Amino acid sequence: MTTKGVHSVTEGGMWRQSFYAPPADTQGPRPALFVDRDGTLIELVPYLCESEKMKLIAPAVMAVRQANAVGIPVVVVTNQSGIERGYYDWKDFAAVQQAMVAELERAGAKIDAVYACASHPARNAPCRKPNPGMLLAAAEDNALDLSTSWILGDAATDLQAGKAAGLPKGWLAPGGYGTRDRERAHALACDTFSVCTDNTFNALAKALNERSTLAP
Repeated sequence: MTTKGVHSVTEGGMWRQSFYAPPADTQGPRPALFVDRDGTLIELVPYLCESEKMKLIAPAVMAVRQANAVGIPVVVVTNQSGIERGYYDWKDFAAVQQAMVAELERAGAKIDAVYACASHPARNAPCRKPNPGMLLAAAEDNALDLSTSWILGDAATDLQAGKAAGLPKGWLAPGGYGTRDRERAHALACDTFSVCTDNTFNALAKALNERSTLAP
């Protein structure tokens, strides 16, 4: 059931928006696929604030469609320090987001929720990745099970946020900062957190096709 994308912005500068309510017959928390935005779901444009410059990354759309097909919610979690830096505002962010959602729909894909942190890195806000605040808020708002969820991002900080939130697996996208952060991403792997950096989008789509419950 749609919630028409009603959003709120917390005092700490975190955008919280869910587009769909959990199904009424859902038994307990659900696994989710958390997805970074810039450099992962859309092409990396520094401090993007113009919707006409937004361009989807096709393999990422494929992965989102596969998650949709097996009933796994897709939650975008994105750092947007350009807002606190004064480069753009929430209205500009919302315009880019609206364009992204519309393009995804035209491509046969949908996202279930969006969380964004406007904080400058120097503040080390709880919502700014690599901190897990956005993931924790999403779990609370959308009845998600972090212990069976995954995160897809192009930076080691994306995967670090997933690890800090108790997720069992992170997937490093090849675009954006993916090449730069490959070694840092591998360094995050441990007994409770695995990392995939090879053929990421195809491997993720295949893994999603094989299961409706995310796990290591």
